[in-house]
Amino acid sequence: MLAAKENGNWRKYSTKEIAQNVNELSAGLLSLGLSANNFTPEGSDKIAVISSNRPEWLIADMAAQQLGIIWVPVYPTTNPLELAFILKDASVQYMFASNKELYDKVMSVKEEVACLKEVYTFDHVPGAKHWTSLKSNDANKLAEVEAIKKSIPVDQVATFIYTSGTTGTPKGVMLTHRSIYFNLQSGKASFPFPDSPTQKMLSFLPLNHIFEKVASYIYMYSGMSIYYAESLDTIGDNLKEVQPDGFSTVPRLLEKVFEKIMLKGEELTGLKRKLFFWSVSLAEQYDNLIPGSWWYQQKLKLANKLIFSKWREGLGGNVKFIVTGGAACQVKLLRIFNAAQIPVYEGYGPTENSPIISINLRIPGGTKYGTVGEVIQGVQLKLEPDGEICVAGPSVMLGYYKRPDLTSETIIDGWLHTGDIGELIDGRYLKITDRKKELFKTSGGKYVAPQPIENKMKESPFIEQIVLIGDNRKFVSALIVPGFSKLKDWAKQHGIEYTSNEEIVKNTMVVTMIEDIVEEYNKLFNQVEMVKKFTLISREFTIDKGEMTPKLSIRRKVILSNFEKEIEAMYL
Repeated sequence: MLAAKENGNWRKYSTKEIAQNVNELSAGLLSLGLSANNFTPEGSDKIAVISSNRPEWLIADMAAQQLGIIWVPVYPTTNPLELAFILKDASVQYMFASNKELYDKVMSVKEEVACLKEVYTFDHVPGAKHWTSLKSNDANKLAEVEAIKKSIPVDQVATFIYTSGTTGTPKGVMLTHRSIYFNLQSGKASFPFPDSPTQKMLSFLPLNHIFEKVASYIYMYSGMSIYYAESLDTIGDNLKEVQPDGFSTVPRLLEKVFEKIMLKGEELTGLKRKLFFWSVSLAEQYDNLIPGSWWYQQKLKLANKLIFSKWREGLGGNVKFIVTGGAACQVKLLRIFNAAQIPVYEGYGPTENSPIISINLRIPGGTKYGTVGEVIQGVQLKLEPDGEICVAGPSVMLGYYKRPDLTSETIIDGWLHTGDIGELIDGRYLKITDRKKELFKTSGGKYVAPQPIENKMKESPFIEQIVLIGDNRKFVSALIVPGFSKLKDWAKQHGIEYTSNEEIVKNTMVVTMIEDIVEEYNKLFNQVEMVKKFTLISREFTIDKGEMTPKLSIRRKVILSNFEKEIEAMYL
């Protein structure tokens, strides 16, 4: 059922073994006095987890949920301030941490989180309680677990998943058992995922994300085996070892795979090099809906035999499908991978919809590159006059925990307002065209709230204006307008001639000085939020050029358009 590397070898867990572990852990949690209580989000007990993907993550997840306890997953990269906020906001009583580093992170905030009673670890960590010490095989407790399982209402909240809001303060998305179960059933039937007891899946996207969690439930429900990659760095090796039939990913990882492939291509010489780039050029023209001429098909067959077969071997030689989501995937990549007989299917959906709204389907004509596919069964779609994508149905969240204000803004008359702008192509394929809200996603699928970062950096007198860029990009960058009056004084003190704004922003000493400021502020933010590159702009953003509103608010879209050249240069 599940498999993970332990001491260099794959440790395999049977369905029977997982079921026994889950039930015994549930019995142990009952002994701590944990339960669903009155089945309300406020009244039910909560358990959090901060861990990389591993069998214990899902064992603890299922053990909590079959008792009606609310599961609160936290990203391993979450900074201590955010971690403390989430634990206090959710009133978490117990927690699982995977290793010493994450255990230490939790312990560093434990004193300020009064509700947190105990932290258990998945690894053996000196001074910490191991998760197996919780397990109980007491017959009475196990019988009680069986009775409770049957009593949990399907509309009971199963999990709080904290996502970054536009203010930067995490908000807890409340998903019920019904919403998650409905979404996995609809996703499985629509894609479709057939029942495949012989198929193996590789898991490496964080299980805290509802995308990977629901994917895992679909795999288990379909009888597929789940193998956990050791880390993001070992995916290449693990693919070759496991030879999976498929996996879910985000576009950034596909970009990295492609970058590695192209680097190897650059190393080739002579005829091999010509063949390589001829093949890639052919693949760029691929369209699944328009097969192309007979001659094109023959050339593509040759490219597959000589070049792309090696790419498939690099992915284990057995991949039948890859599902990508969390951010927009480059159409070029979709064409190339699919031409190389590495089928990639792009889907879409926010955490608030448990999450799948649409996906490109594994049926003839079910996929159109540049779109996020067809809306899955049972999800109702409507587009507002401004193009905002709204959905209704059983997979829509209950709301944001303790935030009725935000809930009422997001769910209106039963419709979830996603904040994304889209259109329907050919009346069936959903295409995302824009993002209504300022919150953006990197190509790694991580949300970034730009405003709090910009506001913090503007505290420096040397930074007059700043606009963060990063939507569907590999990393966060920024356009910075320096505080020119402050800069003039600084230049004078450092013996730098100040001839014009245009010249001063190119000065290496100035650039280095601003770089040091940005680096200092970066320490306050999560890795994904850090500004990796910036460009100094020689003039302020103005109302006249449409870059600011009359109220002096930034108009991001206009700035992105006006400074397109400078932005693209940062991602070369």
